Amino acid sequence: MKRVLLFFVLLFSITATLAQQSTDTGKTSKKNPEKVMVGIYVTSIHDIDFKAKEFEIHFWIWFRYKNRNFDFGRFLEIPNAKTFTKLLDSTYIAHDSVYMQMKVQCTMKDSWKVSNYPFDRQTLRISFENSQYNSDSLVFVEDTVGEHYDSIAASKGRVLNGWNIDSLTIRSGKKEYKTNFGNSAISQAKESYSTFRLRINISRPVWGLFLKTFLGMYIAFLIAFVCFYIHSDIIDARFGLSVGSLFAVVGNKYIIDSSLPETTSFTLVDSLHGLTLFMIFIVVAATAISLKLIKQDKMKKAKRFDHIFAVVVFLVYLLANIWLIYDAIKTVDGN
Repeated sequence: MKRVLLFFVLLFSITATLAQQSTDTGKTSKKNPEKVMVGIYVTSIHDIDFKAKEFEIHFWIWFRYKNRNFDFGRFLEIPNAKTFTKLLDSTYIAHDSVYMQMKVQCTMKDSWKVSNYPFDRQTLRISFENSQYNSDSLVFVEDTVGEHYDSIAASKGRVLNGWNIDSLTIRSGKKEYKTNFGNSAISQAKESYSTFRLRINISRPVWGLFLKTFLGMYIAFLIAFVCFYIHSDIIDARFGLSVGSLFAVVGNKYIIDSSLPETTSFTLVDSLHGLTLFMIFIVVAATAISLKLIKQDKMKKAKRFDHIFAVVVFLVYLLANIWLIYDAIKTVDGN
């Protein structure tokens, strides 16, 4: 009987010890999650589709860690990728550490800021997570040694189709999800995962694109502006040029909008075209006033009105353009 009692006491002691060790281990993993060293090298960025808000990127990414259960070959997740394909991958173990390297091709969805187009600067974003382990078990640490993109190709504009890389930054952090993903063991409706983020800031030569974008609009305004210097007797020509200029500006705006992403905000493109349409309307209104003066046999007064109004319209249009463009550039530089 004593032996049986001693056996059960010993069994209880062993079970309690194991349970305590398991609890301590769980506490340690939460306090000290395992670190994963992660690095990236971008080899190619191309097919930047401005209207569809997409771009394609090729890169090498590597991980160094000790816990073999992490298995980034299966559990690597890129949340904001439309599609991604692993072209190559290799894994080897050295000194109790796992080293995994992959070459990945991604088609990314992003959001473009077009409020100040064509003075805009864009940011290409990629985030990486391990879908199997949360931040209590796994924490990313960025590998900052060396370069992170092919700077020679990028400097020649071959990989970005006219865009230039201003900066590339990598950093690690946490992404919190406001859900427990159906896990009843988690009391709060939130879960956080360690994330590794890549940010590439890009810009392009501005003034050439600005002229290509707005040259038709400015020519249309100048055609309407010439109406002030057509003799007041030729009213049909003055009205015809003004109305034709209105259609030209509207057509130019539709062409530009067809190449830009849809947005609900009022952009620089909208402001400049709206200003131009309003000033052409002023030209039409001035022509009507001039016609009224002619019918009242006030030819000299009509000519004087045209000359004064021509100067006022041109100065107002010029200063308004300068202010809108300056404000757009200042806003972009401020960001």
